Amino acid sequence: MDIVIRATVVFVLLWFVLRVSGKRQVTQLSAFELILLVTLGDLISQTVLQDDLSLTGGTLAVATFALLSVLLSWLSWRFRRSRRLLEGEPTILVKDGHVDDAVLRFERLPVDDVLAAAREHGVRDLAAVDLMVLEADGTFSVFTKSESDGEEPPKRGAVAS
Repeated sequence: MDIVIRATVVFVLLWFVLRVSGKRQVTQLSAFELILLVTLGDLISQTVLQDDLSLTGGTLAVATFALLSVLLSWLSWRFRRSRRLLEGEPTILVKDGHVDDAVLRFERLPVDDVLAAAREHGVRDLAAVDLMVLEADGTFSVFTKSESDGEEPPKRGAVAS
């Protein structure tokens, strides 16, 4: 039972640290940050298992992490209001071609990363971006200004020709 309690405490601590640390994907991590994550994994295993290196202890720790992960996922699905807290929310970085510097500072996101994300989406100039969103999972969504800005969108149920 001691392993389950320690695993639960470490899981909650990890969840909190990851939520506070920001929206980044593994591909966005520097080599140093990746090494820190691997080291963190070793520290976590030592903290959770302490002296119990048995198969049962390891299985209990993994099962506790998996169960808590499924529980968070279910809570997020079941209670929409909890989703923002549990998963985060998308953040608008660029609107109408203008970068929101305050948001970049808050997200600790260099403008170079924004420019790289735009290039990955085939956009050369941020002035062509209608909206760029940093999604809760750390990915970027980029919407460009279309040439048909003046056209009305099709009516509901109508098929665009």
